[in-house]
Amino acid sequence: MTPTLETERLILRPFHENDVDAYTAVLQAPQVRAALHLPDDIGREQAWLGMAQWLGQWELRGTGQWALELKSSGAFVGRAGMHFPERPEWPGIEIGWALHPDHWGKGYATEAGRASVEYAFAHHDVDTLYSVILHENTASQAVARRLGFAPGEERVLSHFPDMPHVFWTLHRADFSRRERQRVET
Repeated sequence: MTPTLETERLILRPFHENDVDAYTAVLQAPQVRAALHLPDDIGREQAWLGMAQWLGQWELRGTGQWALELKSSGAFVGRAGMHFPERPEWPGIEIGWALHPDHWGKGYATEAGRASVEYAFAHHDVDTLYSVILHENTASQAVARRLGFAPGEERVLSHFPDMPHVFWTLHRADFSRRERQRVET
């Protein structure tokens, strides 16, 4: 079952059936399509399947992405959380995010990403988390950097053979140290 988390400004919650239009709008935004290399004709069917995928991953693996909702207004802003697909070359639990461009630059991806990292380390016996990011996706690289991830191995993935991805890594000890410093300042 998908847990619900709260941060200062966000509610990270399970996807609901009535999120499909808002999530479709996220995936159809030209900036999101470009960053994730989504097809121009992505629509409701793919959005619904993506929502079902995240809910199913929660049930099967205890990982998945949350729908992000603003506490102040209830507005749907995107998704964030963990991803651990059944792919042989996948490095481990990935932390990722995709927000509607109307909500970029406000710190929501970093806020949701931090909650996702905390949840992953608290509920999964792993010492390293990953963020799998294309070279050209500088916005996601900036979020990963703010969360303490460092760029690592570059690899071409079988499901995305056209371009290499960089496997950004965050080690549990490094995250714990950074969080202690953040709280102390």
